[in-house]
Amino acid sequence: MNLIEIRPVTAADHAAWLPLWQAYLQFYNTELPDAVSQNTWLRLIDASEPTHSALAWADGNAVGMVNFIYHRSNWSIENSCYLQDLLVAPQMRGTGVGRQLIEFVYATAKADGCCKVHWLTHETNATAIQLYERIAERPGFIQFRKAL
Repeated sequence: MNLIEIRPVTAADHAAWLPLWQAYLQFYNTELPDAVSQNTWLRLIDASEPTHSALAWADGNAVGMVNFIYHRSNWSIENSCYLQDLLVAPQMRGTGVGRQLIEFVYATAKADGCCKVHWLTHETNATAIQLYERIAERPGFIQFRKAL
């Protein structure tokens, strides 16, 4: 397996991040206006925002992406961390990159004082669910939402 380096994004990483972001949206059959993607990127590189991103690098190529957000909780004093977006390039799936990205989020959130990391996945994402059940607990909650 290639040596993987996980590191937070910098402003210079936009060209590496954007194709992974677009692949993530495509995986979930979603399209967003370019203005939303641009705004998301600007938030990710703004140190005053609670949003963060990291890329997994192999041989100088970005092969995975994770975006996460710190937020308050009524159930704890400390912030929680919502792992919102995770994608591993198809050729790297099954190599441990996804686990490394999640463990990066765990370590970063813990160092930043968060008390938990949580995320959602689609019920049909069986491959990801197999990983998630090995590295986190499945609390049994069902998501409900209404677009406004």
